[in-house]
Amino acid sequence: MVTVRSRGKLPHWEAARGIYFVTFRLSDSLPRAVVEAFEFERRNIVSTANAMRRDLSSHERKRLAELFGEKIESYLDAGSGSCFLAKPDIASKVAEALRHFHGVRYRLFAWCVMPNHVYVVFQPFTDHTLARVLHTWKSYTAKEANHLLAHSGDFWQREYHDHLIRDEAELRRTIQYVLRNPQKAGLRNWLWMGATARE
Repeated sequence: MVTVRSRGKLPHWEAARGIYFVTFRLSDSLPRAVVEAFEFERRNIVSTANAMRRDLSSHERKRLAELFGEKIESYLDAGSGSCFLAKPDIASKVAEALRHFHGVRYRLFAWCVMPNHVYVVFQPFTDHTLARVLHTWKSYTAKEANHLLAHSGDFWQREYHDHLIRDEAELRRTIQYVLRNPQKAGLRNWLWMGATARE
């Protein structure tokens, strides 16, 4: 059963035993104008559905996914912002955090720490929600990174983008996308990515 959870500005679709493709990014990873344009269109889509007292249609959900995919990811891959995750010590901390509870709190399928954002494909175990796992990753790594940078303030953007994987074929495509992303973005010999063995 799929449920829609509203958290902050974006709707989130969750399912028991669901597998998710999640993107979270540094607080300064996108130019303000890009974020505002995305938010304007997102608000229009959501407010139209709310005014009609209905859930988002499949077309509207697809458009929200396209907005993120087409517009946002091109800026992320271009390396905008401070790109703190390109620093080996910080990238290593984030990678360690992602792998740390694999097999305990979630099953990790694939991950990639890019210079200004992170991709993860994973399945939370029953007692661990999507939001709780993301909070743990972001809270721990923000504290560690700010310490290494002698920095304070927001490290991660509050919102994250998550997509519920629907079938095995989509899971395979998504894992390939995550693992190929550094090369697509022009990063050579990128160390901070991986996949776990499939059972």
